[in-house]
Amino acid sequence: MSSNPTPPPIAAGIDIGGTKTSAILSTRGGSILAHAAVPTPAGEGGPAMSAAAAGLIRRLEETSGFRAVAAGVGAAGVIDQLAGVVTAASASFAGWAGFPLAADLGERTGLPVVIDNDVNAFLRGEMSYGSLQGVTDALGIMLGTGVGGAIAWDGMVFSGPRGAAGEIGHTPGYGDIRCTCGQYGHLETLASGRSISERFAEAVGSAERLGAAHIAGLAREGDRRAVATFDAAGRALALAMSTAANLLDVRDVVVGGGVRGAWDLLEPALHATLADNMPVSGYPLLVHAGVLGSHSAALGAAAAAWQLIDTATLENNKKAGVTS
Repeated sequence: MSSNPTPPPIAAGIDIGGTKTSAILSTRGGSILAHAAVPTPAGEGGPAMSAAAAGLIRRLEETSGFRAVAAGVGAAGVIDQLAGVVTAASASFAGWAGFPLAADLGERTGLPVVIDNDVNAFLRGEMSYGSLQGVTDALGIMLGTGVGGAIAWDGMVFSGPRGAAGEIGHTPGYGDIRCTCGQYGHLETLASGRSISERFAEAVGSAERLGAAHIAGLAREGDRRAVATFDAAGRALALAMSTAANLLDVRDVVVGGGVRGAWDLLEPALHATLADNMPVSGYPLLVHAGVLGSHSAALGAAAAAWQLIDTATLENNKKAGVTS
């Protein structure tokens, strides 16, 4: 008589964004066994967003037959990972800043939960399963509605003492346009999907705001103002990368997010600018396009869940006197 094989341990990975919350169940090796998404109830407060995430985990477990042993979350906002709390968030998230997400989601699911910023999760995902496997020191940049950044040193994503390390989108020196944060001249005013839409509208003198994907189509058809808009974004992005490389001595940069779909339009100005702004180390920056797509942050969150499990196992073994 043959026995049924023991199912592999499974982790849940959750990506809480401004418009969509997605979740996956995955193996330690990054194989996605199930996934689903719902609109983020961003205007309804932290408990509603946590409930949506918990509901996704339950749905995936019920439909797939797998059971998660831990959950990781990549969430929009500034995250205190040790406290498990969202410490700051944009105005589009009601009742998010100060919300104890890890404790609340853990109570709803019965799982150990670790949370991090969504761009940190993206970088962790690409290092664990994507274009940066084997890389220990890197910069991650997400080009979406805004511009987010993350830093990895010695194989670990570094959040900083206040959870805001790597926020390259809000570095100044890129003109005098007002940023969504209320300050001026930040990278985000040129390189985000929202800013590409706004800069193109200004260039053509229109009140209509076309999406970045639409503007990319115009650029590929030869519209000079559309091309110039992406050139400006690519140049600004390259200067930010070069600055970060000189400060951190990293060689590898991975770029993801929705605007990454216009990589062919960003790349010419980006590489030309990098060629004129080499890091002082003399080593050229290696810029990678992210390969995990829409699941990158969820996979990175799941990778953090595996780290949580491994740390807990190690601590339990130490307490039990197990040495190997």
